[in-house]
Amino acid sequence: MRPAIPRRRLLGVLGGAAALAAVGTQIPRLAAGVQTGELLRSLLPLPAPYQVPLPIPPVLTPRQDATTDYYEVTQKAATQEILPGHTTAIWGYEGIFPGPTLVSRSGRRTVVRHHNALPVPAVVHLHGGHTPSASDGYPTDLIVPDGFTGPLPHHDHRAGLAHGSRVYEYPLQQRAATLWYHDHRMDFTGAAVWRGLAGFHLVHDDEEEALPLPRGDRDIPLMITDRAFDADGSFRYPATDPTLLHTPGVQPDYVEGVLGDVILVNGAPWPVLEVDAARYRLRILNASNARRYRLELDPQPAGGGALVQIGSDGGLLAAPRAHDAIVMAPAERFDVVVDFSRYRVGEEVTLVNRLGSGTTAAVMRFRIARRATDDSTVPARLSGIERLDPARATATRTFAFRDQGDEGWTINGRPFDPMRADATPRLGALEVWRFTSDFHHPVHLHLVHFQVLSRNGEAPGPYDAGWKDTIDLSPGEGISIITRFTGYRGRFVFHCHNLEHEDMAMMANFEVV
Repeated sequence: MRPAIPRRRLLGVLGGAAALAAVGTQIPRLAAGVQTGELLRSLLPLPAPYQVPLPIPPVLTPRQDATTDYYEVTQKAATQEILPGHTTAIWGYEGIFPGPTLVSRSGRRTVVRHHNALPVPAVVHLHGGHTPSASDGYPTDLIVPDGFTGPLPHHDHRAGLAHGSRVYEYPLQQRAATLWYHDHRMDFTGAAVWRGLAGFHLVHDDEEEALPLPRGDRDIPLMITDRAFDADGSFRYPATDPTLLHTPGVQPDYVEGVLGDVILVNGAPWPVLEVDAARYRLRILNASNARRYRLELDPQPAGGGALVQIGSDGGLLAAPRAHDAIVMAPAERFDVVVDFSRYRVGEEVTLVNRLGSGTTAAVMRFRIARRATDDSTVPARLSGIERLDPARATATRTFAFRDQGDEGWTINGRPFDPMRADATPRLGALEVWRFTSDFHHPVHLHLVHFQVLSRNGEAPGPYDAGWKDTIDLSPGEGISIITRFTGYRGRFVFHCHNLEHEDMAMMANFEVV
């Protein structure tokens, strides 16, 4: 059981209106600039920004047969130079942070054997994957290291324990999309992801490849995270139990979420990327534990609309949407095209974070290095998307995401229990789910993608288009979504993707029957 949230701390983080919401007072939706979390400061001098080239995670090469791509991935401890002149101990897939990128084809089976060479158990979740229950990364389906003698959970007799390694099978009967994989161990996800256990998994299909979008070296994955560093260059994280073996959760001042003061992109602090004066596709992932971002380009090009959104969590939109800024909650992905030919050669363009201040106000920089030919375009029509009709829904369910003091972060007033099914949709059923909140809660559903129907009874927001698997829920807000439970029966979870909230019980089961 995690400790009760310090009320004085919450008043400082969220302001009086949101604190009233925590004790049940009705409030209007708060300004987008409010964070739910507490800043953890680094204990060493931080480097100047824009000195480190942007790293691109390596792409793994699979072993193949007629129907399947096979991967072997080892999770292990390693060291990496993240801040110049310092080494940082990480936990990484293949010993790197971010982990290597996996690339798959829609409809072609992908099999990944994950070996655990860490000092703790692990779980792998393919975030955004339409995946059978046995391979979804249920929080107690542990990969136990060989020779491990530490404690194992006794709260779920159905917990699937694998020793040394586990095989995850992904049919990938889904659209092209930017997915990612990360640790999902019950009670310790936040600390494990903070230490480095996250990587991209990209899915392609014929529809996407037929479009004249930027590709090759102009198709760039960007994993944005925030971290704090100790005086020796190690990651700083306020875990209650630094061994991550016995006592879950974080120190009381940080139970609302951990915010770092260093912004990393693909594991590098405030990096720089030289680009052609051409269009680039940027696959932006917010892989932070709790931090939200409002991303803008500075300077904005003449005419604005610099960030042309072509995709969301679940793949391509029906049509592009031009934004001056994009607001991202943890786990959301935005696929955007930026036309750097709208700038002069030699100009520097900064990706800034309008929800940050000080060292968190900037993300990375682009330098327009040269003129170049560019045959890419963004067509007016991107994809055909079926609109789900709420009049055909067979059930409507409501889930309240709330702090319950000593009970922890809860859904409908109850902390997570692996033995309890909180919803039992039928295979193939169309359902409407309504979420309400007290603080910021990025709500993520496993197995399915969904469409946003409304916010506070009104139209969806500007960032809600297309197929989603994570929705940015603001304080005092009510959101309705619609989804169809297709593909697989079995037990899955939905939860807040503020990882400190997730680790402290803000998760629930649904069982497709």
